[in-house]
Amino acid sequence: MAPAELAPADWHTFPHTLADVLPAASVALGVTAAGAGPTVPPGDSVVVLLIDGLGATLLDEYADHAPTLRELTSTTLRAGFPATTATSILSLTGGTSCGVHGIIGYSFRPGDECRTRGSRRVLNSLRWTLDNASGPSALMTYPPALVRTERGSLEDIAADGVRVTYVMPGEFRGTGLTMAAFRAAGQFLPAVTPDGIREAVLTTLRRRSRHRRFVYAYYSELDMAGHIHGPGSPEWLEKLRVVERLVADLAAELGDGTTLLVTGDHGMITADRAIDIDTAPALLDGVDAVAGEARVRHVYASPGSADDVLAGWSSYLGDAAHVVSREQTIDEEWFGPVVSDAVAQRIGDVVAVARGATTLTRSTRETMESMMLGHHGAWTAAEQLVPLIVASG
Repeated sequence: MAPAELAPADWHTFPHTLADVLPAASVALGVTAAGAGPTVPPGDSVVVLLIDGLGATLLDEYADHAPTLRELTSTTLRAGFPATTATSILSLTGGTSCGVHGIIGYSFRPGDECRTRGSRRVLNSLRWTLDNASGPSALMTYPPALVRTERGSLEDIAADGVRVTYVMPGEFRGTGLTMAAFRAAGQFLPAVTPDGIREAVLTTLRRRSRHRRFVYAYYSELDMAGHIHGPGSPEWLEKLRVVERLVADLAAELGDGTTLLVTGDHGMITADRAIDIDTAPALLDGVDAVAGEARVRHVYASPGSADDVLAGWSSYLGDAAHVVSREQTIDEEWFGPVVSDAVAQRIGDVVAVARGATTLTRSTRETMESMMLGHHGAWTAAEQLVPLIVASG
């Protein structure tokens, strides 16, 4: 059975997104007045733990392996479109959809205003590399401060005097995505393992402080297990049980006035059909560049070829994908209710969203990604929906 789609017309069913989490935390910390987002208990400390790949649909399906996560789930959020890590992290920390913060996918082609040298090229926003995940560094070509220029919720929290701590892998320090997403000054505590994350978070919370505190923590291995072995595989279930223990341990140690918020950046599906763009000449005719990822593609046409590319992709893919023009994505608010002029130029002339469990792979340009079993980014509920788990001391 094909995964159920949650297309743009259905998004109102789940009105809250990842972009609402930090504004809600801001209200809880007394930084801003009450808003329309999810409710977070007021207090002097908030911890946001992002579990890469924690989807609400998957959590429902495998609830027996994670009873604490299910018990503490407060509501269900949409990750936002596309449902992919780099976009979701910016939506979370910025408190805005990607039509404002500008990280519109796993990879895309930024506009001339973002480039400091060379010709216009595709930016892999997760790795901050040029052309593909293994390409050269893009830090000098596309400085993060030019790609993401809007001030966001995290900066507002820090500007109000809240002490910020980051708990994430040490290798993330100084990367392009980190510089784009985490622009507020704060203490950086490197941690990768569940034990390391738990210790770093609890050590921060146990320190005496006259200041309000905000802690961001990140765990990646559930996502990795899903990509390699498939969501629901024995390897994935073992990582889900690791997440269950981590959240249960943190929840048990929270002090008065401290709230733990746990969410995901996307869910995941197991692909069952691959269409290889690199071996389909009809999908490359009139095309300058193909970006995005296997579930959502940005297609940049050669000058004057956009209509032909749209017709060619629509004809070739048929019911395997939704294929539309840039203008239609903006009219239908795929990338959010507001899309700035600068961000609009980053969207492909043609955008293709895979249907069902189909993937639009690139066997020669994205060898590693093409071999993955688990994928995300598109409109299925399994990819789009993430839980918001709330625990208070």
